Amino acid sequence: MSSNNSQHTNHGTGHIIQSLVVNLLITVCKAVAAVMTKSGAMLAEAIHSFADCANQGLLYLGVKQAQRPPDVKHPLGYGRSVYFWSFMVAMLLFSVGGMFSVYEGIHKFEEPEPVHNIAWGVGILLFSILLEGYATLSNIKEMNQRKGDRSFFQYIRETKDSDLIIIFGENSAAVLGLTLALGFMLASYYTDDGRYDAIGSLLIGLVLIGVAIFLSIEVKSLLIGESADPIISETAQQIAFEHPHIKEMINCITVQQGPGEVLVCVKIKCEPHLTALNVSTLINEFESLLRGRCPEVKWLYVEPDLQEWVN
Repeated sequence: MSSNNSQHTNHGTGHIIQSLVVNLLITVCKAVAAVMTKSGAMLAEAIHSFADCANQGLLYLGVKQAQRPPDVKHPLGYGRSVYFWSFMVAMLLFSVGGMFSVYEGIHKFEEPEPVHNIAWGVGILLFSILLEGYATLSNIKEMNQRKGDRSFFQYIRETKDSDLIIIFGENSAAVLGLTLALGFMLASYYTDDGRYDAIGSLLIGLVLIGVAIFLSIEVKSLLIGESADPIISETAQQIAFEHPHIKEMINCITVQQGPGEVLVCVKIKCEPHLTALNVSTLINEFESLLRGRCPEVKWLYVEPDLQEWVN
């Protein structure tokens, strides 16, 4: 029985920093436009972008914490830190982004105000759509590099890279929200009916709430302990089948401990009458083969079934 206490594999933060810079710029632009146009939808978008900035700061903190090496108090490392902060981001997106936008939409619908200085709003929204669209395309490019042979949507459902999925969800929601804000602000201006702008704010809030619920469900499973990619247990099964002195693999438990970090516990049944030295050598061979084919396995425990060993 052995374990690997190697440090966390470096998990890139480039996509987080890129989105943070983009959202800081967009937040300032939207805030100026909200003041100039008196648009509730624009104000909802400004609050949304401000919340996104805070969210990306939390994700960056989570990724950095997850890279801390194991210690006595946390022998399996801090990999799940990124899942905790990802869950917190989903909650902030729901409350600060979604619920505020819904509140603002209801308030503006009950007390509609005309939209002013439409040119400011249209210009900044188009500029924001371009920036958010660029960030979203960059996320998609990164996800396409990581998904392997899986389809894009299958990757979204199965990936353990919660920080990347959170950023993608935020940016996608932002593009949709900006498009809604633009459409309903124009409708409000040309019909001289402020209720259209209020409806836009309400729909933006519902979009954010929907995205937040989806992200929280995905991250919750990782936070409480989700099995790793099935390919790891399948690979372990194949190694056991091919090894001349392993009769069968009785069971294999995998747990995702963080991005790129997996705990594996295996129980195998060996050929009878092997010596303790033979079994020890066999286990070392099994571990070497599994880690060679699945480098994300950081902790590996192999337990032989009780046999009539020769001492």
